[in-house]
Amino acid sequence: MSKVMIIGAGGVGHVVTHKCAQANEIFSDIMIASRTKSKCDAIAKTIERPIQTAQVDADNVSELVDLIRSFQPDMIINVALPYQDLHIMDACLETKVHYLDTANYEPIDEAKFCYKWQWDYHDRFKDKGIMALLGSGFDPGVTNVFTAYAKKHYFDSIDMLDIIDCNAGDHGQPFATNFNPEINIREITQNGRYYDNANWVETRPMEISKTFVFPEGIGPKKIYLLYHEELESLTQHFSEIKTAKFWMTFSDNYLNHLKVLENVGMTRIDPVLYEGKEIVPLKFLKALLPDPSSLGPLTKGRTCIGCILKGEKDGKPREHYIYNICTHEDVYKEVGSQAISYTTGVPAMIGAMMMLTGKWMKPGVFNMEQFDPDPFMDNLNRYGLPWKEIKIL
Repeated sequence: MSKVMIIGAGGVGHVVTHKCAQANEIFSDIMIASRTKSKCDAIAKTIERPIQTAQVDADNVSELVDLIRSFQPDMIINVALPYQDLHIMDACLETKVHYLDTANYEPIDEAKFCYKWQWDYHDRFKDKGIMALLGSGFDPGVTNVFTAYAKKHYFDSIDMLDIIDCNAGDHGQPFATNFNPEINIREITQNGRYYDNANWVETRPMEISKTFVFPEGIGPKKIYLLYHEELESLTQHFSEIKTAKFWMTFSDNYLNHLKVLENVGMTRIDPVLYEGKEIVPLKFLKALLPDPSSLGPLTKGRTCIGCILKGEKDGKPREHYIYNICTHEDVYKEVGSQAISYTTGVPAMIGAMMMLTGKWMKPGVFNMEQFDPDPFMDNLNRYGLPWKEIKIL
């Protein structure tokens, strides 16, 4: 039985709190904290068991430390903004509390995926005898575990990895993002990158696309090459990989709206002067767009996220596809959310469970693929994200 503090009260925080509450044999006490306590209170009211709530500024290390010392959790689940990762890790170091997040640190003034900032904490966490688990969402997260599972069970070596993310759902809004608009738009407007024979190849945003036929009736969708942080850790920890790419679907409607917003400067992340005050256009745009947590009752359809891997087993070529399909309507019935938040929140809870039960526990800073994938894969089936696999070759 362990105490857990969840930092962040958006759509993912909503799901993480619900799923931790379901596993009361692991999570004996739960607190959710955010800059806006009323959001935490609203989540707590949707859950039958008692959930403590608190206000905290995740940019303020001393505030975080005071709250951690007051509640005395065994670990922190960080589902706040990526800019705040290092502040929360600093607070965990000061209080000797385990740490987990779902997305790597980004500096607020540059849209950049890079694990180095957090990997540099490894020795400090190890010296304190505490663990940090990075990227315990779906992508990154489950996709890392899928790769580790495939390597353990199906491949002697992996040559090629394609991570493919499809949201085939529809929320009916003219333009909305399925997770934090600020983070989503920063992610997809930066240059793409892929790994090819030990080199990183940079592309213009959305420059490379192709059609992929998704399973179980979802059918053909256009997918676009992006850069995603799990490519960095997977190519480091599976050094035999020769080619690794990340792909995501976008509707024409979404891309057309985004292009217009980009053309008029609304996706800029640098401050501009407006009526004597500095504002960041993207932050202002975020305030105008629908809150992703409001999309649950509106969104219909399915997601499909998975990994296609090619390589060798016993000297013979092999190709394998591991994926999950999640239905927006089913998720809303269960936890009052949409599937994008669910597919991130469930793995965050499972990652915390792996740590607190000792199945994944050693001092230092680690990525998901550095642990035995089997117990995590079992819990995906148990807690709402069942996976399937297709042997292509």
